[in-house]
Amino acid sequence: MKKANYKVLGVMSGTSLDGIDLVYVNFDYKNEWSYKILRAETSPYPLNWQETLAAAINFSEESLEDLNLKYTRYLAGVISQFIEKHHITDLDAICSHGHTIKHEPENRYTLQIGNLQQLAYLTGQKVVCDFRVQDVKLGGQGAPLVPIGDRLLFSDYKYCLNLGGFANISTEENGERIAYDICAVNTVLNHYAKKLGKEFDEGGKLAAAGELNKKLLKELNQLPFYAQNPPKSLGMEWVSEEVFPVLEKYEDDIPAILHTCSVHIAQQIANVLDNDKNSNVLVTGGGAFNNFIIKELKAHSQCHFTIPSKEIIDFKEALIFGLLGVLKIRGEVNTLKTVTGAEKDHSAGVIFEL
Repeated sequence: MKKANYKVLGVMSGTSLDGIDLVYVNFDYKNEWSYKILRAETSPYPLNWQETLAAAINFSEESLEDLNLKYTRYLAGVISQFIEKHHITDLDAICSHGHTIKHEPENRYTLQIGNLQQLAYLTGQKVVCDFRVQDVKLGGQGAPLVPIGDRLLFSDYKYCLNLGGFANISTEENGERIAYDICAVNTVLNHYAKKLGKEFDEGGKLAAAGELNKKLLKELNQLPFYAQNPPKSLGMEWVSEEVFPVLEKYEDDIPAILHTCSVHIAQQIANVLDNDKNSNVLVTGGGAFNNFIIKELKAHSQCHFTIPSKEIIDFKEALIFGLLGVLKIRGEVNTLKTVTGAEKDHSAGVIFEL
């Protein structure tokens, strides 16, 4: 008989390189899933790790193997400090996403570092990790994986919109969950904020102070990805190959780039919403704090946008990866073919016992 209560640590590192999100959470099952976040915090990346992870997409295979070992040790240290700091003694598992370095589902390949057996040894805990690889091998996009959690934990909302390194959305359509990436968000905005000496554009103030470049906006909106039908997902490769070459022509005016990209983000998101004022959209991820993007979203769509508590904004993905790990431990489906395009629904992830 499966037990009904689990205490796990959900661990997430996103493409925006803000840091490692850790959520100690209690999941309870009584005909439906409920959760309680017991502790949550972000461990910011030091500059050397930010630079290394940003550059790793161009590393050789040998260098990536070395980086994987070093990152796993670093990740284990961050997790162990969190466990010790909060006196956690009753974990069922650590459920860790790792950090995405390469994502090429068209080549049936995706790489998240930090998903090694060593993580279990170094932390002294059962580990569930490497959630994307199996889906890609089954012909799926390997992303997004959060929608099963949207369905099980956040079904009150018509849409779940995450504004992280990329914007992605999930919703129910004809009784099936669909979800996909929409466009780049903080992967681009943070890149250009740094050119102005800022880690990120706090509250969207830099973007708000810039002016709209209509020519650039038109070029961005014509990127071929937007004409593709779901399931579809994005990685840093796309930003490097498709987005940055467009933006580089306009780098004499960074505030205009930030302003125009923010309008572009809002337009692309509005394009996939039903524009019904009764449709409630849950907005999470770092972009939920960007007042300029939220203002533009409201200008381009009549949907009702809900900004939840800071805890949910910051930690929803880590929370749901905790749930993905629990579902894997139970042998239950945690990845949906209607979302990723895989051959079948399946229970993704690898379990490392001590």
